[in-house]
Amino acid sequence: MSAETSETTAPAPPAGRPPTRSAIRRRGLPPVLRHLGWALVAFLAVVGLTLLTDPFTNLRIATIGYYLIAIAGLALLTGFNGQVSLGHGAFMFIGAYTVALLVLHVPGLPFWVDLLLATVAGAVAGLLAGAAAARLHGPYLAGATLALAVGLPAVTQRFPDLLGGSNGLSFTVHSEPAALIGVVPTTRWQAWVIWATVLLAMVILVNLSRGRLGRSLRAVRDDEVAASLAGIHVGRTKILAFIVSSACAGLAGGLQAFLLGTAAPGSFTVALSLSLLAALVLGGLGSLWGAFWAAIAFVYFQAWAEDAADAVNLPVNVANNLPLALYGTVLIVVILVFPGGIHGVFSRLRAAVRSSRSSSSDRSEGVS
Repeated sequence: MSAETSETTAPAPPAGRPPTRSAIRRRGLPPVLRHLGWALVAFLAVVGLTLLTDPFTNLRIATIGYYLIAIAGLALLTGFNGQVSLGHGAFMFIGAYTVALLVLHVPGLPFWVDLLLATVAGAVAGLLAGAAAARLHGPYLAGATLALAVGLPAVTQRFPDLLGGSNGLSFTVHSEPAALIGVVPTTRWQAWVIWATVLLAMVILVNLSRGRLGRSLRAVRDDEVAASLAGIHVGRTKILAFIVSSACAGLAGGLQAFLLGTAAPGSFTVALSLSLLAALVLGGLGSLWGAFWAAIAFVYFQAWAEDAADAVNLPVNVANNLPLALYGTVLIVVILVFPGGIHGVFSRLRAAVRSSRSSSSDRSEGVS
C-alpha cells in the first residue's frame, strides 16, 4: 500500500452545513493567543470601568480582582479535582507577608519580582501541604487544611519583631510611573496593576484546566481507581492541584498587601478560608466563570448587607453578624434551587436560548 493511500483525512462537512465551532477553533488562533486576546479585552473593560467610577469603587474593583484569582485557584482544587480545602486563607497569608517582608527589607527589588516570589512561596507551601494531605480524603483533608488556617496566623505572635505581631506590617509600594503621578489616582493605578496580573494568571489557569492537567484532575476527581488504571499518577496529580491552587492564593495575598499597604493576621482568619469556599459554591464549582461571579458576590454582598444594616439602624452586634447570616441564607437557597450556582443559572439560560434558536431554524427549514 502506498503512502498516499495509507493517509487518513478528516471527512469534509456535507454541503450546505456550516462548520462546527471546534472546526473553526482548529483553523483559528492557538488557544493561548485567543485567551490572551480575551484577557486584553477584559482589561480594557476594567480600565474603562475605573475611569467612570470614583476611587472607592475602584478599590472594590481591585478587591474583586485579587479575590478572583484566589477563588479560581480554589476552583481548580475543589471543583476540578475534588479536594476540599479550608485553609486557603493561610496561603494568602504567606503571599501577603512575603510581599511585605520583601518591600521592607529588600526595597530594591522590582514589584513584579515581589509578586512572583509571593506566588512561589504560596506554591512551596502548597507542595508541603499537598504532600502531607495526598493520602487524606473528605473530612480528614478538610480538617488538616483547617488546622493550617487556624495555626499559621499565630506565627506572628511567635515572631513579633519580624512579623509585627497582631498589628502586622505596614509598607508603601511605589509602583506608579513618574509620568502618571498626580494624573492617575493611586487606587485606579492599583486596580489596573491587580487586574493585569490577575488576567495573565487566569490565562494560565484556563489553559491548564483545558489541557492535559485539567483532564487528569477531572479523571482523579471522578474515579481514582479508573484514573490510576489509565496511567494517571493520582498522588502526583493531587499535589500538582495543591501547588497551582496555593500559588494562586499566594498571588492573591500579595496583591491584597499591595492594595492595602499592610499585612496583618486579622485579615487572614479562618472566616476568610470558609468564606472563599462558600463563595465558590455560590458562584459555581465546576467552572472558572463561577470564580468570577463568586468574587463579585463575595465583595458586594457583604457591602450591601452592611449598607442595609446601617439604613435600618440595627444594634452593633446585630449589624456585625447580619452580612454573615444573610450570606449563609442566600448560599443555602442557591444550593437548594440552583445546585450549579450563579454560573449554572447563566448556563441554563444560554442553553435555553440556543435550544429556542435551533428549534426556530428547524421550523423555518421545514417550511421552506
